[in-house]
Amino acid sequence: MEVLPMRKADKLTIDQAELVHEWMTVLPTTLQPTDQARVWADEADPQALRVHIMAAGHTGYTIDFKVTYVDSREVKVELTDVQKGTQHIEETSDLMQNLVEDYIRHIHECAQALQKVTHA
Repeated sequence: MEVLPMRKADKLTIDQAELVHEWMTVLPTTLQPTDQARVWADEADPQALRVHIMAAGHTGYTIDFKVTYVDSREVKVELTDVQKGTQHIEETSDLMQNLVEDYIRHIHECAQALQKVTHA
């Protein structure tokens, strides 16, 4: 059996500040027009961003995610917080699970759209 050499790690090489700018430009195009989002650099991890989404309508839901680049094309999305108004709420209800899954899908769509700048 032939052992192939490991491929050089496909690391993210874009500057984190530029990456935040690109995400702020593209993420709103993947969300509902009435949703709002903020993106900022994760100061503890140069391969990660923080995403804060304010859900559309009068629900008052805000959902926070940590988005970590596994390589230049793939992201891992972690839910970090869900709030309604100023109250932290349980994210295990069917409604919240569906909402979170929907936003995770939109975050992956954004990462895919940004491959032109992250996978150079």
